[in-house]
Amino acid sequence: MPMSYEFFIAKRYLRSGRFFVSVSTLITMLGVTLGVGTVCFVMSMHNGFEHEIRSRLLGTTSHITIFPLSGAVIENYDEVVTAAEKVENVVAASPFIYYKAAASSPSYSEGVIVRGIDPAAESKTSDIVASMKVGDYDFEPIVDGDDTIPAVILGSGLADKLGVFLGETIVMYTVKGEDLTRLTRPRVARFYVSGIFETGMHEFDAYLCYISLTKAQKFFRTGDAATAVHLKLTDIYLANEIAPKIDSALGYRFDVVPWNILHKNLFSWIEIEKLVLFLGFSLIVLVAAFSIISTLVMLTMEKRPEIAILKTIGSTPGSIKKIFVYQGVAVALIGIVFGWFLAFSLAFLQNKFEIISLPPDIYFISHLPIQVNIGDFLAVGGITLIVCFLASLYPAGQAAKLPVIDILRK
Repeated sequence: MPMSYEFFIAKRYLRSGRFFVSVSTLITMLGVTLGVGTVCFVMSMHNGFEHEIRSRLLGTTSHITIFPLSGAVIENYDEVVTAAEKVENVVAASPFIYYKAAASSPSYSEGVIVRGIDPAAESKTSDIVASMKVGDYDFEPIVDGDDTIPAVILGSGLADKLGVFLGETIVMYTVKGEDLTRLTRPRVARFYVSGIFETGMHEFDAYLCYISLTKAQKFFRTGDAATAVHLKLTDIYLANEIAPKIDSALGYRFDVVPWNILHKNLFSWIEIEKLVLFLGFSLIVLVAAFSIISTLVMLTMEKRPEIAILKTIGSTPGSIKKIFVYQGVAVALIGIVFGWFLAFSLAFLQNKFEIISLPPDIYFISHLPIQVNIGDFLAVGGITLIVCFLASLYPAGQAAKLPVIDILRK
């Protein structure tokens, strides 16, 4: 396909000109590059942040959680598990007990969250086995003289605070199930550390510990019951579709909550933050668009004689306008491509070397994760191209209106 003469002239103009105009063009390209690169990097940062939080959170909690509709516990949890696992796209279901307690070691005491689990079922619904840092995913008790000591698996942060390691013992206290009076004394249970896990999320690693479901039922005096049942699905995004089916299968006797509802505040905050930062950093693209206007205006002033000659030999105002629109679009396209390359390079370096670290007690994770989404890159590039195209229309229109006779007289 032959190249139009308007495009040919626009290409020549882009590569020629006085020093000031050339520098201005380069600065404009740099502005578009920085704008596109920054916006793409920010969106990739939030994609990675949301993906990391979601995967780690759901790896420790669940895709759907079934709570008792009335009362504190689910007494027939075996029936609930069986009924839930029969629903299509449910991989597995696991009952658990979830209460707060206090834990003490010879050197430190800390409030903890105790999760009593069925080890076999839990391994099918969460990533606890993959999160084991040291030790074994094992809840077999040990015998110490006349005493049988059950096992506990601690989060890495909690183990550090308590100053304990594998094989060492801790003591846990609770008043759950007691009639609270001034004479009430907490129940005490001794556990040995069989393993230490690390999810990478501060809230879990610093406060969560696992014991067996049977020991938790005894420790918290719940009887043969569970506080909730959580489910793993074939696809987390089916949670809203499957939750009503599970609710129906259970006779609407329980509160069935998908992950996006259970953690709604967290993910809503992430989405709002992503939108605010996107709008803020998009101002860089608008600044680059104004730079295109000023650059094309200066180029129009420089090329006045050439414009007059083109009109004299028969170029229409529409053709003159196309020349300068093409140049504005070319500047935008070059800036977009380099902006994509900049964002992709920064994402690669951050994921490989974890250059930007985060305080884990605030952001749940220790470093900034980046997840590149080609759709986001294309959307940012498309919006930038439209903005730059619109910005080039004014100076292109002014160039097309230049009076030929006045220019030739000068």
